[in-house]
Amino acid sequence: MTIWFECKVKYDKIVADGSEKMVSEPYLIDAVSFTDAESRIHKELEAYISGEFTVSTIKIANYSELIPNDDGDRWFKCKVTFISLDEEKGVERRSNTYMLVQANNVKEAYENCEKALSDTMSDFEIPSVQESPLLDVFTYFGDDKDQEIPENLKPISEISENEDFDTSEDE
Repeated sequence: MTIWFECKVKYDKIVADGSEKMVSEPYLIDAVSFTDAESRIHKELEAYISGEFTVSTIKIANYSELIPNDDGDRWFKCKVTFISLDEEKGVERRSNTYMLVQANNVKEAYENCEKALSDTMSDFEIPSVQESPLLDVFTYFGDDKDQEIPENLKPISEISENEDFDTSEDE
């Protein structure tokens, strides 16, 4: 399960007129814990930010899915309402979720979200799309799917269904 953390990073940024200004910018990172999120955001941003920076806030973001688009330059928060029918009571049930969609404008974000959901069996509506303040999103393995796997781990693709797992703890 993916856990998304929104990290606000404070640093001195050189603005257009050449002066320095303290800014606080939000980023989204996929991590397994708050500690991992802080460690990873430092690692990701070291290459982009010259000088010192601090992670001022880390919070769990409520995105259920990320819909990337290489042609998009901004991130949009799409509220998606799934509609189901409670047959016992005969009423319609609605549940909301938020998806982060990469696009160039609101219309394109709506279309990308609709396209990503087109093969779902559930009825859905997209009641709102708004631009997110997020500057960038860092997935756990990034775009490098061929990232080296540590020696003590085995890729899931190499595990057979019948393989036995030792889940007992060493005593």
